[in-house]
Amino acid sequence: MGKHFDTLETRSADQRAADLARDLPRLIARAQGTAGLGAVLAGVDAAAITDAAALAALPVLRKSALVAAQAASAPFGGYAALKTAEFDHVFQSPGPIYEPGRASADWWRLGRFLTASGIGRGDIVQNCFSYHLVPAGMMFESGARAVGAAVLPAGTGQTELQLRAAVDIGTTAYAGTPDYLKIILDKAEEMGERLAITKAVVGGGALFPSLRAFYAERGITCRQCYATADLGNVAYETDAMEGMVIDEGVIVEIVRPGTGDPVPHGEVGEVVVTTLNMDYPLVRFATGDLSAIMEGVSPCGRTNLRIKGWMGRADQTTKIKGMFVRPEQVAAFVARHEEVGRARVIATREGEMDMMTVRIETRASNPALYETTLLDTLKLRGKVELVPPGTLPNDGKVIEDLRSYE
Repeated sequence: MGKHFDTLETRSADQRAADLARDLPRLIARAQGTAGLGAVLAGVDAAAITDAAALAALPVLRKSALVAAQAASAPFGGYAALKTAEFDHVFQSPGPIYEPGRASADWWRLGRFLTASGIGRGDIVQNCFSYHLVPAGMMFESGARAVGAAVLPAGTGQTELQLRAAVDIGTTAYAGTPDYLKIILDKAEEMGERLAITKAVVGGGALFPSLRAFYAERGITCRQCYATADLGNVAYETDAMEGMVIDEGVIVEIVRPGTGDPVPHGEVGEVVVTTLNMDYPLVRFATGDLSAIMEGVSPCGRTNLRIKGWMGRADQTTKIKGMFVRPEQVAAFVARHEEVGRARVIATREGEMDMMTVRIETRASNPALYETTLLDTLKLRGKVELVPPGTLPNDGKVIEDLRSYE
């Protein structure tokens, strides 16, 4: 079914295990040479870490620890194996947290996903991921380059200009968050324009079934991947449409939330990823996302394990409009206003679009007082609702996701 990116995707289980037994000890040794993981992995015999079972005995690295390390030793907290100036890019995601990048050889491994989505030489990809500070734009740019596709580096916003470019250039593929393509299509309908887009690769948010169906009705095949700024591509959909195939450049474990203990296949747990990246060797990095390993192999011919896809968060951190909103950002907002007791971010859907409402406990009566601070701290615009002190439930939640993923 379809074209494969390389022969790694169709390896036998024995060959994949043999390759892992060769590569994993090298990665652990490389990680031991960094300041960030050197102390954590001190005393570990790198040569003995040859499979997932041995890997599971090592400590889990949590995002909070990475953030703290970066605050103490910017920009990468001692976790990178190269000096800052040896990377081609340095990115800053909300938090702030810094991620490195390189321009060489599909560094984030998105080419595998684009190939599985039918994108390659002869395609023109309208890349609507942001190129500003965050790495998403360059991640997909690198993937498109790896498969020989041309790129319009569109970034975000300016919908009428984006539509004009898509028509004039003859864009055949879209890359971006799931929602934004609909905005472009709606604008095209409004202006009486026809687009040549037949393929879409999306990430940065959930692809809801109704939205996928909306695209399919317009002749657009839409596939999603699971990728992060820290790890690159983790897993991706294929023509088989049975879960997501795990990328060949990572090792994925599903662990019981709050621990590092792997759960049986099929059981939902937290996604923990080790990336086989010698430049930035993150070992057992806890994503905070929930998923489960699927039994069997994909009918598409790729032989690696599959996950069921994104199944929610192990913590309250939530992705809204393609951006992570974290509990510490909500706390930073509350700290900026003495008259605010508590605040809660609520994620919903309206008309196939993510919506964010922020309920604020305060005796103030003018929502405009808080709009600037919310944009500064959450990096998103949303509806502000003021409620009297003591109104919000006493359940410890500061972020509530009311979107349906069925």
